[in-house]
Amino acid sequence: MTDDLRPRRSVLYMPAANERALEKAKTIAADAIIFDLEDAVAPDAKPEARNAAVAAVQSGDYGNRELTIRCNGLDTQWGAADIAAAGPAGPSAVVIPKVDSVAGVDAVSEQLDAAGASPDVMIWPMIETPTAFFEVRAIAAHQRVAVLVMGTNDLAKELRSPIVPGRHPLVAHLATALLAAREAGKVILDGVYNDVKNPDGFAAECVQGMEMGFDGKTLIHPSQVEPTNDTWAPSPDEVEYAGRVIEAFDQAVADGKGVVTVDGRMIENLHVDNARRVLATAAAIASLS
Repeated sequence: MTDDLRPRRSVLYMPAANERALEKAKTIAADAIIFDLEDAVAPDAKPEARNAAVAAVQSGDYGNRELTIRCNGLDTQWGAADIAAAGPAGPSAVVIPKVDSVAGVDAVSEQLDAAGASPDVMIWPMIETPTAFFEVRAIAAHQRVAVLVMGTNDLAKELRSPIVPGRHPLVAHLATALLAAREAGKVILDGVYNDVKNPDGFAAECVQGMEMGFDGKTLIHPSQVEPTNDTWAPSPDEVEYAGRVIEAFDQAVADGKGVVTVDGRMIENLHVDNARRVLATAAAIASLS
């Protein structure tokens, strides 16, 4: 399975200082977990949370879930120690807040190397400041960056814009980051939805993110996992149609035909590529169970 096909539909933040939350995360059907050392952890609890996140990553108790650790920024008193502890623990990645430049990614990468982390420990930079959006193409292209993570709450704060249904103040900026991720061949995750008591609003934002082209969504509550997984998984009808597209196209090629239609729609190479991705995505999701 290529990294861009690894399911990252639902990526759940879990506060590393909360022992009960860490235990619960073992049973939640999220594709990935971000053990959080930053916003969800009080300053005096950060050292203990760091140790707990490292222990969780090394425990082997989380099944097929992809495990990452969100460190504090290098501009804080905890950032360097977070990276030094997290990297050698062997998470899939370290998630780094407020990355503004390639130099910032380089600094994290150098600290991971200095700590003895495997080169396979990747960096997930959070794109959440105005400067980051001006630099996002270069950030996305960095060889150690695997995933871009949208920090929509901080972005709205920086823009002085409200968070409203439909997110129209943010859409253009989200699209900019999407273009950068696709240009670089990287995965990109939509930002969180804050109102856990508004499932209809959350569902609408999931659909918006999926239709824009995001690969999944970061989440703040376990109740958001199932609807997110459903939104970003190909439906049985989509899988069935993709199979018919590929079959019809292959048969047309074998018969020497230049044009093929399925359900009245003309099929070209790009439709076949999309169909193959649907089947590959469905197979990758099935492999998690």
